[in-house]
Amino acid sequence: MSGRKMAGLSEFPELKEVKRGLMAVSVLCRERGLLQSAKWASELAFSLDPLPKDELPPAPTLTEEDLVDLDAYTLAKSYFDLKEYDRAAYFLKGCQSQKAYFLYMYSRYLSGEKKKDDETVDSLGPLEKGQVKNESLRELRVELSKKHKARELDGFGLYLYGVVLRKLDLVKEAIDVFVEATHSLPLHWGAWLELCNLITDKEMLKPMVLPSTWMKEFFLAHIYTELQLIEEALQKYQNLIDAGISKSTYIISQIAVAYHNVRDIDRALTLFNELRNQDPYRIENMDTLSNLLYVRNMKPELSYLAHNLCEIDKYRVETCCVIGNYYSLRSQHEKAALYFQRALKLNPRYLGAWTLMGHEYMEMKNISAAIQAYRHAIEVNKRDYRAWYGLGQTYEILKMPFYCLYYYRRAHQLRPNDSRMLIALGECYEKLNQLSEAKKCYWRAFSVGDVEKMALVKLAKIHEQLGESDQAAQCYIKYVQDICDCGEILEHHEMSTAFRALAQYYFKCKRWDEASVCAQKCCDYNDTREEGKALLRQISQLRSQGDMTATPMSADASRTFVPGVNTPSAKLPPLNLSSITP
Repeated sequence: MSGRKMAGLSEFPELKEVKRGLMAVSVLCRERGLLQSAKWASELAFSLDPLPKDELPPAPTLTEEDLVDLDAYTLAKSYFDLKEYDRAAYFLKGCQSQKAYFLYMYSRYLSGEKKKDDETVDSLGPLEKGQVKNESLRELRVELSKKHKARELDGFGLYLYGVVLRKLDLVKEAIDVFVEATHSLPLHWGAWLELCNLITDKEMLKPMVLPSTWMKEFFLAHIYTELQLIEEALQKYQNLIDAGISKSTYIISQIAVAYHNVRDIDRALTLFNELRNQDPYRIENMDTLSNLLYVRNMKPELSYLAHNLCEIDKYRVETCCVIGNYYSLRSQHEKAALYFQRALKLNPRYLGAWTLMGHEYMEMKNISAAIQAYRHAIEVNKRDYRAWYGLGQTYEILKMPFYCLYYYRRAHQLRPNDSRMLIALGECYEKLNQLSEAKKCYWRAFSVGDVEKMALVKLAKIHEQLGESDQAAQCYIKYVQDICDCGEILEHHEMSTAFRALAQYYFKCKRWDEASVCAQKCCDYNDTREEGKALLRQISQLRSQGDMTATPMSADASRTFVPGVNTPSAKLPPLNLSSITP
């Protein structure tokens, strides 16, 4: 296939060259124990057409230093594969080759991580995991820093140095080193992924000088998904599919996650089903699938998924999260929390488990534990809007509106077009008696597509508080229209509120026909039936007395039919809320 042009690249390379590069870097990663990066490269290579024998990449060449260290490296790698990291490091000490030196330093790093996790599991509950540190990090930083200054680190060494800096919370230095690593070894996905985890907004990308390689397209697609820039992410993935990488399970899974993030549940479920057909023993991303099944209340499907993953590997974090979601859907919250704790024992930096555990503690009314869980989720990933939103909910329960406001604002910054965040913000402003700000939030929530169909009712109630009856009536009419359009008129409990308010509004304006129609609608609901009947009696009495004079309505309130009713009625206006648009 000939090269194709892509945004950000002068030309996408031939797929044969892409596959050769992926196969070569997969071998290099396996030699250094970087199994996740090797797996990513292998999966992507598998999605491309096979190469002829004479076009396969050559085996990595051995330098003189590699030959000198070969015996020690071979022995140490066997110990490393068995997770005997201290033993591997002991036999690699003093080795000079790049490959052996990386494995020596990486063994020491993983040894420290393993000891940290073991100490955590043995001595502390899952909520205190962040208090235990990897004691080897500072020594590793000193040694790697010397090598870095002497320019003796290859792409893998730079990657490890960046990981150490990130673990020590030296974010700026880590970003610089990861960028350097991507230039040194562009096909190593691990470096790109670590860089993704440190970027908190799109502005951070602008000053970065990244290598002009097709891997950058995967990186940008991934970071756009993480930053909730879903349209840009989907466009990037579509570009990669158009370039010929159409069979990749990684791309399918990422597009499914993107649709999950924008709550396009049907498309996400379709893609996850396609993914499971192609790769039935896959466990990655299955916790995201379980979230979708949970939201849709699909108990049989979630039960099947949980049992299926248990048969494959019951001790994977994703499996534990799926089982936790299953028990949560059955309202067995203690059992659900237990499985999320089990997931965190397996991997304390697994973001989804912290957030889900926070939700379970909220269900169990254990607010302090929920706060801790959400805080840990934010420590792992500051971009997790669910954790910020969860913290806002906890402080709302504790009746601390200023704290609430802070956390809901953070959630809104991450999800600016999510109506749930805006409604939560509006409710906070209401509690703080900042009604003009609340109005802006509710109007914005309606403008971006109100998921829960509550924004207009809340906006109408604020107008009522402020004595703005015409605007309140407009909001209620638009609300009734929206509910009728989506076929939820019988299920939506605020319909009775809207009809009652409209009946009273028309009654005050002496518009008896419209008031009568709305009062009759009130009689369809238990909570407003008696008020509706009383209003109908009053209208009947006034009509019999001959009081048919209508109070002139404002110029704003003159031209639109009351929605959802067949009786001819007076006319009210289309919505005119521009005066409060933020």
